[in-house]
Amino acid sequence: MLSKAIRYGGALLGVGVGLLSLRYIAGVGPVPANVLANRYFDPWIAVHAVAASIALMLGAMQLSSVMRRRWPGLHRASGWLYVLGCIVGAASALVLSAGLSSGPVAAAGFGALGVLWLHATMQGLGSARARDFSRHRAWMIRSYALTFAAVTLRVYLPASQLIGIDFDLAYRCIAWLAWVPNVVIAEVCIRHGAR
Repeated sequence: MLSKAIRYGGALLGVGVGLLSLRYIAGVGPVPANVLANRYFDPWIAVHAVAASIALMLGAMQLSSVMRRRWPGLHRASGWLYVLGCIVGAASALVLSAGLSSGPVAAAGFGALGVLWLHATMQGLGSARARDFSRHRAWMIRSYALTFAAVTLRVYLPASQLIGIDFDLAYRCIAWLAWVPNVVIAEVCIRHGAR
């Protein structure tokens, strides 16, 4: 029961953050000062927001065993969209990480995320094309754990401000904390055969 609640809750958070992030292309709502200060904000934040949002919203659905069994054609078609979203999202994340005004620690954290996100997704794609579906599933779990950094980032940032941590310090730490624990949890699940 708890596992199902976590899965559905995570999927809802992914869709919610994905939809919220699309505001960058609509020009709706405030833009955080540190995001506006990025040297490559325009046009890369919109490119990243669209691509990463697509990946974030499709990813949870892609991991559904029910969907894979009942609608394999839909799984393949939305899988291609997920992969495209990850590739464009990761590439634009690398550009944006190079333009951060938050310093080299944050840039390295988000840059590492972009490189690993691209790598995990390409490994997942390659193993699917080789019809090694066990490896494909493991790599796509890793890929979605990295995609889900968009959600954990948005949990940690306001939480850090609520407990009074200096924003710049929090942002440098969260550049790593948004994805490293996700990958650790994914690896534990993969190695122990958890759903």
